[in-house]
Amino acid sequence: MLTAVELSIGVAALLLIFALVLLQAAQRYLPIDGWPWTGELARFCLVWLTFVVAGVLVSSDSHIAIEMIDMAPSARLRRVVRVFSCLVVAAVGVGLCAEAWELVQTQEMLKSPAMQMPMSWLYGISLIGFVSVVIRSLIAAVQYAVHGAPEPTYDVVGVPTE
Repeated sequence: MLTAVELSIGVAALLLIFALVLLQAAQRYLPIDGWPWTGELARFCLVWLTFVVAGVLVSSDSHIAIEMIDMAPSARLRRVVRVFSCLVVAAVGVGLCAEAWELVQTQEMLKSPAMQMPMSWLYGISLIGFVSVVIRSLIAAVQYAVHGAPEPTYDVVGVPTE
């Protein structure tokens, strides 16, 4: 359910970026004044897209990872490294949550130049993504600790596949 909501927000942000950039390109050839808020909103949508789907990447094991450890013969080593890496991601996420919360509380008086949107909104949506990263990383750490890391699978040439 949470994944569907996060992916829906991500898809909406991506579609909005596409529409806004297309609108910006069209404005260059129309005999009307351009709307400066289109570029600003497209940039904000890119930030929101990035942070809102970060939790989905953690839970689907699609975030940046060193796959060399997956080839280690020791299941215990793979398990320990996976749990440790999830805990490190969660710790970083806690730090990002704290900073985002601080920005939400202190940046409300600042407005974006073109849209006059309170900057706390920009950081508020990012905070949602950081909270998701923390929760999903802790869940993944528990799952790896209980069930272990998945066994690597290899293709015909001996290269690990997902």
